[in-house]
Amino acid sequence: MTRRKLRPEERELWQKVAHSTQPLPQALRRNTETPEETVTRKPQREATDLPKAFGIGAKSSLPHGQITTPQPTARAKPNMDKKTFGKMRRGKLVPEARIDLHGMTLDQAHPALTRFILTSYSRGFRLVLVITGKGQRDDPHDPMPRQRGVLKRQVPMWLRMVPLNAAVLDVAEAHIRHGGGGAYYVYLRNSARS
Repeated sequence: MTRRKLRPEERELWQKVAHSTQPLPQALRRNTETPEETVTRKPQREATDLPKAFGIGAKSSLPHGQITTPQPTARAKPNMDKKTFGKMRRGKLVPEARIDLHGMTLDQAHPALTRFILTSYSRGFRLVLVITGKGQRDDPHDPMPRQRGVLKRQVPMWLRMVPLNAAVLDVAEAHIRHGGGGAYYVYLRNSARS
């Protein structure tokens, strides 16, 4: 792991903090021993044998020769026809409408998405594309960690909430030709049946 160098303003800030500190009074210090006493003193608690604690090297509870394979994590079953769902996931279906939420705040994006989905549903569209973007890339010089891709996380939740859940049948990440991880296919219910 390479360590980044401090920028001049960070170094200046650190110098101000370092010069403004004062040592704790002796009574408040945790370790009042001299370094020589610390070296000669024995540890207070016994070290835990980690391999033994985690059962490493212990005999298996399975009969000899039996191997277990981890079960694949089950994806949520699609609510729609499997064949149509497969075509949609492979990018074979063409979206009838699209909305791009790039650059919008959450307060702007939520009503725009609601209006778009309900309008598309009333027009009888079945497949629409919602482009969220993947979120900004991390700034390596940013001292504060920030959540990236807020719209990417929020949009699927909004689509499963009232009033949109009545119009939405299924949501899936778009194929790379339609935006990949920065977009969602939204398969709408058949408005003629409702």
